[in-house]
Amino acid sequence: MHRRTFLQQTGALAGAAALSPALLASPAATNFPTGKAEHVIFIWLGGGMAQIDTFDPKSRGNSKASPKVAGSEYGAIETVVPGVQFCEHLHQTAKLADRLTAIRTVNHHLIDEHAFGTNFVHTGRLISGSITYPSIGSIIGHVRGAANPDVPAYMLIGYPNVSRGPGFLGAKGGYVYLVDTESGPAGFTHPDDVTSQRVIRRQELLKPLTNRVPNGSVMDQYRAAQAEAMRLAGPEFMRHFRLKDEPDDLRNAYGGEFGQRCLLARRLVQAGVRFIEVSHNLNFINGTGWDTHNEGQQNQHLLIKELDVALSTLITDLESEGMLDKTLIALGTEFGRPAEYDGRGGRGHQGTCFSLLLAGGGLRHQGAYGVTDELSKKVVENPVSVPDFHATIHAALGINPTLELFDGSRPVPITDGGQPVAALFS
Repeated sequence: MHRRTFLQQTGALAGAAALSPALLASPAATNFPTGKAEHVIFIWLGGGMAQIDTFDPKSRGNSKASPKVAGSEYGAIETVVPGVQFCEHLHQTAKLADRLTAIRTVNHHLIDEHAFGTNFVHTGRLISGSITYPSIGSIIGHVRGAANPDVPAYMLIGYPNVSRGPGFLGAKGGYVYLVDTESGPAGFTHPDDVTSQRVIRRQELLKPLTNRVPNGSVMDQYRAAQAEAMRLAGPEFMRHFRLKDEPDDLRNAYGGEFGQRCLLARRLVQAGVRFIEVSHNLNFINGTGWDTHNEGQQNQHLLIKELDVALSTLITDLESEGMLDKTLIALGTEFGRPAEYDGRGGRGHQGTCFSLLLAGGGLRHQGAYGVTDELSKKVVENPVSVPDFHATIHAALGINPTLELFDGSRPVPITDGGQPVAALFS
């Protein structure tokens, strides 16, 4: 195109924009569905949950035949939603399918590698050499803040890494984390010989140094984060981690360590934490966690059963406490698994079609959304991108998915063009 033609067309578009308020509207003015959820519990199934063996069952395969037969490892059962089936090992969750939606047509076209998938499902962005994007937990914590100023906005029950972190938001968008339900948040407890008086004296000694830190600097962000950690180290915050305060019957209903993490997440929601990620990466159960290559596939049912117990109890517990409509449960994993088996009876990686799940949060649930082909390899109807999944979560919390944050002076939308799944909003 000649330069003159380009300038003429650009001028015409500018003139049209001057006449069209819609074209001039800011991203914040864009129409989007709005929910009334206040909190998110994000359950992370690290390794890659096989959708064909959980929330999108197909015809039965055989991992032990010779040759092996592609298909689901387990039988399918009906849920309370007519026409929607789940894996037979999700029988408790199947009874609650009207409170949740398995989004069966999530897809991405990355290299099917764990670090890429983990980062993408957490941030909704490709890894970039020039910018570190914040995780969805950091974004929601930053935008909405804690529901109670006495607790953090964002907590992680699991091991921290950059994919779960604040990216360009800096330390103020970070999280408080713990790796098990017994010890509480890492670094929040003092040795027995460090009294409150000693803590105060140490803070006084540090003041002349910390007061020299320039406002707005990285060190200033660290100072603020450290001050917040010191504030939260008191008994008022730490009491939320006393699971023994819960009835024995309820604790037993949640099951083992993963279930106890989910129970703790419910307590943290009650305390006012806005976003809690709960990792289910207890590899000792089947040897590989959700990364079910080779022999890990043969004991995958143990993981699925544990997920079924904890997820169904979390849903019913939140409902009995009157918090389910205000708490969105999101289930994430980095990719799915193909219907075919590998040489030793496991499954490989598949990002072109997999399932994620949403429950509660006041959404209009339907058991399942989207249609895949006969082996859950290709999307047939209603594809949902990872940015769309993020946009749906944001919209459920009343956050505009086109909202812009700033990396320095550079505006960055909180989703990469994501559109909420309109069918989930009334």
